[in-house]
Amino acid sequence: MSVQERKERERAGRERLIVATARELAEQQGWDAVTTRRLAERIEYSQPVLYSHFRGKREIIGAVALVGAAEMAASLRAAARAADGPRARAGALARAYLDFAERNPAVYDAMFQLDGGLAFAHDDTPEPLKDAFAALLENLEEVAGNGVHPGLFTEVFWAALHGLATLTRAGRLPPEEAERRIELLVDRLAEV
Repeated sequence: MSVQERKERERAGRERLIVATARELAEQQGWDAVTTRRLAERIEYSQPVLYSHFRGKREIIGAVALVGAAEMAASLRAAARAADGPRARAGALARAYLDFAERNPAVYDAMFQLDGGLAFAHDDTPEPLKDAFAALLENLEEVAGNGVHPGLFTEVFWAALHGLATLTRAGRLPPEEAERRIELLVDRLAEV
């Protein structure tokens, strides 16, 4: 291995450490607790080293969001593979999405609530975000219904899931009705 390859590997390792530490701190104490000073202390590097990877908290939030999007895509695809039939896949996707949001609230916030400097629904949308949407789209095309564009259907399905995740987390929806909400969403939106 060349010196350059070793340096690149070390740099990538530091970057993963910064992102993982920011995520851990945010999950434990919220995003307000994530500061460059606290991150530098936790990872035992100076703040200039941290700034050599990220210009600030906004870019760190964006990096956490991209990691989260990749994890969400994998979770959605695994849930879909385990389900039998289009309608069951739609329900499995909904459960996997809501479970991800519940288990990873700070990551979910980084993905959809906070400004991480990431573009959505544009040509320059980062690949992990496109892939998370694709994980929904590829499994919902069959249930979109006649004359309904699969992408548009997926956007509405996603928006409904986001609303459920956000309202549930805020304590605005009674948790005992969670499964019935998923069934209603699938029954009303999915045509099979």
